[in-house]
Amino acid sequence: MDSLLFAINAVAPIVLMVGIGFMLKKAGFLKLEMAKVLNRLVFRVLLPANLFLNIYKVESLSGFEWGYILYAISAVLVIFLLAIPASCLISKKSERRGVLLQASFRSNYALVGIPLTESLFGEAGVMVSSLLSAVLVPAYNVLAVISLSIFKKEGGKVNIKKILTDIAKNPLILGTLSGVAALLIRGVLEKNGITFRLTDIQPVYKTISYLGNMATPLALLVLGVQFEFSAVAELKKEIVWGTMIRTFFAPLLGLGVAYLFFRDTFGGAHFASFVAVFATPIAVSSVPMAQEMKGDTTLAGQLVVWTTIMSALSVFVCSFLLRMAGVFG
Repeated sequence: MDSLLFAINAVAPIVLMVGIGFMLKKAGFLKLEMAKVLNRLVFRVLLPANLFLNIYKVESLSGFEWGYILYAISAVLVIFLLAIPASCLISKKSERRGVLLQASFRSNYALVGIPLTESLFGEAGVMVSSLLSAVLVPAYNVLAVISLSIFKKEGGKVNIKKILTDIAKNPLILGTLSGVAALLIRGVLEKNGITFRLTDIQPVYKTISYLGNMATPLALLVLGVQFEFSAVAELKKEIVWGTMIRTFFAPLLGLGVAYLFFRDTFGGAHFASFVAVFATPIAVSSVPMAQEMKGDTTLAGQLVVWTTIMSALSVFVCSFLLRMAGVFG
């Protein structure tokens, strides 16, 4: 019951924020055109600041346990590869295929995942999940760019050079790499006896924090403005299959393989982190990225909403079964 209540408490604020955005649209406070501009702001400024801070807050690179990180990245990559033919079978439209592919592997790790690990396994869970985020978040963004690039609306041959250019120029990846670079520089300074941190320059750190903290609530409000119930009928097949892949097949594969083959290798904190990776809903940032890269923004928004609702069940089931198996004590 505790797992169910936590899952509901974790996803309820997301659904409520989307609902507020939807009501603001109905009340005439926010228009669709304004939402597109705000989405661009979220993608190009706010989310990069948020990603930078999430990675910079990692205490130290010395605590990395590469075994579980390698497993998480490998499992995400396998899901990505399996989802390519699945996306082609589910939808005939290229702009929808890219969104489905992105939805298959990209969890809402930063917003829901890390707090979830704390609930499941306390401070040890937070430490493990925070270290994983420094590798997982860049991987998510690189794969997301690839997903939306190989299924361009205009079709044609896959342009490897263009994909690499998109990756190099993507604001989310630049924000992530900036965080990793700052983390590495901090580590070098500490080894040389210099304890300087970005927090020592309070005006700069607070400004970045303000921008980063605005990312998720604004993205959710904009998602509510763009959400249309009328789109459900037209996108029903993609919504059903995309939600199933994210909330059923991804946790079944990612957690199932980990338990069957590595339960003696990974501890409870690692499995709490895996629940965050494989059972949480699609990242809110997938919507502004889909808009910027010419994917089906409506489908991306629908999948965020429906996987968020269904993830309350997937998180509960995964947590309950792992507790029953003794993984969480």
